[in-house]
Amino acid sequence: MTGERDKSPAEAASYAFQTARLGIWGFLATEVLLFGGLFTAYTVFRMQYPEMFHSQHQHLNKLLGGINTVVLICSSLFVAIGTAAIKKGRVNVLRGCIMATLVLAAAFLCIKYVEYSEHITRGELPSSNLFFSLYYMMTGLHAVHVLGGMTALAAVYIAAGRGRYSEEYSTPVDIVGIYWHFVDLVWIYLFPMLYLIG
Repeated sequence: MTGERDKSPAEAASYAFQTARLGIWGFLATEVLLFGGLFTAYTVFRMQYPEMFHSQHQHLNKLLGGINTVVLICSSLFVAIGTAAIKKGRVNVLRGCIMATLVLAAAFLCIKYVEYSEHITRGELPSSNLFFSLYYMMTGLHAVHVLGGMTALAAVYIAAGRGRYSEEYSTPVDIVGIYWHFVDLVWIYLFPMLYLIG
């Protein structure tokens, strides 16, 4: 039976990528269960208290929520461009795209901070009612995932600057890219659920 040391460099890289991809999809499956539970809770309570949820969702800033949606979609575009670039050995393009993604992610969190500040000023706290309890829980958990994604992207940026990635090896870039797209996808579900559906 052929051992790991008998694999060619290309075969070893492919094996590592497939293993890492299986791992990230397994991790994301648990994340889907986590957010899925929150989405389900929101839907159930919304059906039980439709008038309250309708009136409270009107207090959300749709403009800022929409801007944040565009910001995250653009960040995913940069991640996709960077991932494709490293496949061609274009390390500088990868680093530029990651930096742009980090700036957009920071902008997302700053906009969310402005939103939270508006709510707190008006006395709309997690303890105010069931809607805002779920709103803070869901958007706050998502913000934590954004911070986690930023940390992983920063690590990839530093490693790319040290020459760790090339046409032959870019598995961490691919894995972090998949995670970032998942974070963006969660927001694409959160935005209409919280801000638009009245």
